[in-house]
Amino acid sequence: MRFANVNGRSTLVTGSATGIDLARATGDESLADPRIALSRWEEVTERANGLGTGSPSPGATVTWSENDLLCPSPAPGQILCIGLNYVSHAVESGLAIPDHPFVFAKFTSSLAAPFGPVTIANDTIDWEAEVVVVIGKTAHRVPESEAWSHVAGVTAGQDVSDRSVQNRLGVNSQPTLGKSRPGYGPAGPYIATPDEFGDPDDISISCTINGETVQSGSTKDLIFSIPKVVSYLSDIVVLRPGDLIFTGTPSGVGIGRTPPRFLNDGDVLETTVDGVGTMRHEVSARQVGTAGARTASQPGSTE
Repeated sequence: MRFANVNGRSTLVTGSATGIDLARATGDESLADPRIALSRWEEVTERANGLGTGSPSPGATVTWSENDLLCPSPAPGQILCIGLNYVSHAVESGLAIPDHPFVFAKFTSSLAAPFGPVTIANDTIDWEAEVVVVIGKTAHRVPESEAWSHVAGVTAGQDVSDRSVQNRLGVNSQPTLGKSRPGYGPAGPYIATPDEFGDPDDISISCTINGETVQSGSTKDLIFSIPKVVSYLSDIVVLRPGDLIFTGTPSGVGIGRTPPRFLNDGDVLETTVDGVGTMRHEVSARQVGTAGARTASQPGSTE
């Protein structure tokens, strides 16, 4: 099953730009809100399976354009991130491979839609394509063997990074602030449930800039697998439905290149997770003397 947030309504994806409005199809308007749908995820999956046996209710079929798609988990209580989770990325960063997951956060105000502009604040803004886990069931002290049962699915994410802020007090000293400007946490376009993948521990991800592939990898190369990350975090943090976990980025980020390369005004940034879909963002430079510019964000060293 693939799940979308179409103009703020829970939608089951049936085609490239077609789907079924969950609330209208089930007659339960409370499920229209994606936040509520994620909080009742087991019920949603059961109802979705039932909808596959007949024709949708009148008015339940919907179509959309890219601008109608919002972050599929629009109000996570927590956005947790794992840094240096691919060997290749640790090597290009010149940093040691960690013995335990390196964890930081993104503030929820960084959350953004899967399509639209991303405003760069300066000339040190970098890209980081990531597979993002969406929690579907409260998880606390969950063993690795049960971790996937607490996951609603995965989506694509960009951990857009302001390297000048991130390294302001020393190498990688301020990752949370450096990655939390408005629009620097786009996710989407859909949530794909684990059963959509032949092997949920081998999910491919790639990133292009202006059509040039700059990152390509798979979660099979993670130092700490998705089940390990969920288990590790849940040993300390209570994970709740809708929470997002950015699982790390493969090699190919801008700061790891010689010379370093960063996002520029006019760039087109595309992020693809196989089985989920592709996000696309147009990069625009913030105008000097302004507080900011419109981004794809909603309701308004490296790691």
